[in-house]
Order: sequence, then C-alpha cells, then structure tokens
Amino acid sequence: MALKVLLHYHPGKHLSRRLAELPRNEMEVEICAEADEERFDKLIGHTEVIWHVLKPITASVFEKAPRLRLIQKLGVGVNTIDLEAARRHNVAVCNMPGVNSQSVAELTLALMLSALRRVTTFDAAVRSGVGWSAAPELEDKLSEIGGSTVGLVGAGAIPRIIAPVLSALGAKVLYTSRTRKADFPAQWRELPELLAESDIVSLHVPLTPETENLIDAKAIAKMKPGAVLINTARGGLVDHDALLSALRTGHLRAVGLDAFAQEPLPADEPLLGLSSAVLTPHVGWLTRESLDRTLAVAVENCRRLMQNRELLNRVV
Repeated sequence: MALKVLLHYHPGKHLSRRLAELPRNEMEVEICAEADEERFDKLIGHTEVIWHVLKPITASVFEKAPRLRLIQKLGVGVNTIDLEAARRHNVAVCNMPGVNSQSVAELTLALMLSALRRVTTFDAAVRSGVGWSAAPELEDKLSEIGGSTVGLVGAGAIPRIIAPVLSALGAKVLYTSRTRKADFPAQWRELPELLAESDIVSLHVPLTPETENLIDAKAIAKMKPGAVLINTARGGLVDHDALLSALRTGHLRAVGLDAFAQEPLPADEPLLGLSSAVLTPHVGWLTRESLDRTLAVAVENCRRLMQNRELLNRVV
C-alpha cells in the first residue's frame, strides 16, 4: 500500500512536475497550501508523513493524526515543530542540513548588496519616474562590500560558502561560533568584538533558547554606527523593537531580512514603511535547484520509513 504523504506547501510548476513523476505505488502525495486549514484538517487524519515547510506543527496536529509516523522538514530549522509532542506520539522528525545552503548563501549576498546599494529604493524610483532625480542624500547611504569588514555569526555550511566570496570581493571577513574552527576561512572573534568591528553583520545560527534575541538592544549598541544587519536565519534571533529603534535613529544604516518572528508580516508592520529595510518573505531556501535536492532527500526518507531502515538526519 502506498505511503500517505502530505506536502504542506503550494508548489509551482517545476515542483509539481517533479511530484507527478513519483511512483504512486510507493507514495501518494496530497498537496495542501499552508493557509488552507480546512483541507489540512480533512487530510491529516490519514496522513503518515508530513513534508513540512514553515506552518507550525503544534501539539494539536498530533492529536488529529493517529497514523502520523514522520515529519520531514524541507530544510534545516525545526523550531516550527513541537518536538516534545512528536516524542510523546512516537513520531520521527528529520531535517535536511545542507540541501539549501547554496540558495540561502546566495540570497544572503543579494540582501547585503541590496542593502548597501539601496537597490529596492532605486528600483521604486525608476518605476515611479524619478529615478534620475533621486535625492542627493542617498549617496551618503551607499557603500561597497570591498573594503568593508563583514562579521558572520555562525560557522556552518552557509557561512563557509559566503566567506570566500566576500574575501574575493575585497572584504575582511570575521566569524564567531561556540568554538574556533581551524579550517574556517576567516578570522575568529568573540561576538561582542565581532559586532564592534563589523560594517556588516550576518546571522547564521539556529533559533534556540540560547540564541533567542541574540541581537538585542545591548548587542546593537555594540555595533558600529551605520552598520548593516542581515538575517536569513530565524526572525527570533533579533529583538524586533530594538531593531526598529536602531533603524529609525540611523544607528543601523540598513537591514536585509528574510526571516521574521511573525510570518507572514502583518499589514501594519513598521518595517514595511522603512526604505532602509530590504525584505523578502522567507524564501532563502527557494530555488529550483534546492527544491530538487530537497525532494530527493524527502523521497529517500519515505522509502527508508517503508523499509524500516534508519532515517537520514533524524532529530527526534
């Protein structure tokens, strides 16, 4: 009998084609958009595997899913899954370290460049017909990666991709992590020193009780006046109110964010009104190439589940 899989995500044409190629005698994949709670409630009762993206898997989900055996995170962070509830219900949880490292690294670089060069501001100006008469004070807010000091918070796969690229562009690259990494292509600093020295700070650590609000008002005060903050990791790493205050006063010159404590952003989110903020909707992981890698791991773990074999990258 085919494994009942629920993809909790609305796929585009590329991923839909790949899903259609899967052998239906092995797995039957139902698709449910994250916002469609009615369809989710209809399907969850007979679901054996959830392919999970971002919509939180709470304790109540497990109560509705008596046949659930595996939650496969389509990415790395599992902070959106109630792991204790998974343990209580004997449901395995797996993630996919590395599958989206390249795509997140590239978006990180894109946000750095967009924040430094105010790409979204100039794009809006061109579209409104005033691009060639933009305010002259904008020139004081523009700078280059070359000659800057970039501090990477974390030493995992994504910083390892970014560090040599930044060096090639002429930046001095620093990093911080729990322990020094002998093979990491940058200079190590304690977090306070990294914040004080860096023109650009980029976050690449998981959200845990230890890292929640890692970048709070005290941390931001240590940063250089006019520094730029990039976050493609998790929104909860940054104190929202402290960030807003620093952007409004100009202590932070710009910010590039792909992750937010509340997702989707509410319509009255103050960041939406700040030209110094470059915002993307948690899509660092999203490229055709990363989707192909993700699907390959998800399918492999489903096959391992059916064959009672050891699962890849099991968290719980």
